[in-house]
Amino acid sequence: MKQANLHTGKLGEEEAIKFLENLGHRILHRNWKYFRKEIDIISCCNEVLHFTEVKTRTGDGFGSPESAVNTKKIQHIQSVAAAFLEVHPQWKRISFDVLAVELKQDEIKIRHFQDLS
Repeated sequence: MKQANLHTGKLGEEEAIKFLENLGHRILHRNWKYFRKEIDIISCCNEVLHFTEVKTRTGDGFGSPESAVNTKKIQHIQSVAAAFLEVHPQWKRISFDVLAVELKQDEIKIRHFQDLS
């Protein structure tokens, strides 16, 4: 089961990367780690640094992908982002985003939630 979840997550991240690049984002980092925490994607677009969490689902059994991003998860992303910004203080504008990816049969749906800070 865990291996299947890892595979689904990787596929979702690949689709998320394509989605962001189509919006004009330049991908800076994937799976940037700070101790035991990580941010799925760090990208920039129009002088804004985006910290993006990707949640992927293949069915409705666990709810929508975005429902997995609760207050605790947002705080987690913000704490990792703070560590990143200590090393890269040149960024003045940031955004905390979520990409909700649904992979169902031959259909891919992506919902983009921006600036959740």
